[in-house]
Amino acid sequence: MLNLHPPGAKPAVETAWIDLLSPTETEIRLVEDFTGHRLPTLDELSAIERSSQLIVDGDKLQLSCPVVVDADTDHPGVSHVGMILTPKLLVTVRFGALKAFEATAARACPPGHKHDAIEIFTALLEAFVDRQADILEQAREQLDAISHGVFRASPQQIRRVARSNTQLRALLGRLGRIGERISIIRDGMLGVGRIAGFAQETAKGWIGPEYLTRLKAVGLDIDSLNLFEEHLSNKVQFLLDAIVGFIGIEQNDIFKVLTVFSVVGIFPTLVAGWYGMNFRNMPEYNWPYGYQWGIGMIVLSTIIPLIWFKWRGWL
Repeated sequence: MLNLHPPGAKPAVETAWIDLLSPTETEIRLVEDFTGHRLPTLDELSAIERSSQLIVDGDKLQLSCPVVVDADTDHPGVSHVGMILTPKLLVTVRFGALKAFEATAARACPPGHKHDAIEIFTALLEAFVDRQADILEQAREQLDAISHGVFRASPQQIRRVARSNTQLRALLGRLGRIGERISIIRDGMLGVGRIAGFAQETAKGWIGPEYLTRLKAVGLDIDSLNLFEEHLSNKVQFLLDAIVGFIGIEQNDIFKVLTVFSVVGIFPTLVAGWYGMNFRNMPEYNWPYGYQWGIGMIVLSTIIPLIWFKWRGWL
């Protein structure tokens, strides 16, 4: 899909922003013929080397960074955005729908507004930061909900959760997805921070002071979000350890109960085996109430250990 700002059927002199979303070969050739620049491929955008993500060639900056897509779903993913920035034109190549682009189009490219490539570029980085902040805020709310469910639930609720494999998998799965989302955001913020700093250093000659100031603010915002992201990552690990700890406690309780009942069963088994030997000289065989005596011994040898374990608080 080819989006032009200002809108038009094809790129023209007044075009300030060319946005390609999963472009076709025809759209790629059209833009390359108009700009004279080769557009990066998906493989090139996915390269992690700094030299591949940040390239300067005279008055042209070629930039790329990873971003999170489908962040509002349970299965976020990683996509990559490529940018070519000149004093008069911004070209973006992406392979996923991103809300930051929609926000930038509404903010920096309203109808009747004079379109400026540097302003659009700056507004796009600011929109990325705002979007990352929103996603981190959602992650914090989800972590707070999990924390309340784990630490503020009644003992009966905790016990029921710990004994339910389905609920355990769901809870650990939620933590895993949140941690994955936060990890992707960390990579995205690192990329945006690099772009903002690189543009300030290499294009200060043709980026106006107003936009340099805004780019510097983008870097400061990213530093703050990095601290917040680190806090959330620590909270994910803390909750993961807490849930695993609760599971271990519950498993220990189960083994304790099994151990208690195995010990309790020793004495009745001993009495039953003792009176089941069938030797002729056993005096209890001649007792009028020998059978009742044996049953009573079995019952008492069961009840007395149970009472003792209960008194000790082991049951």
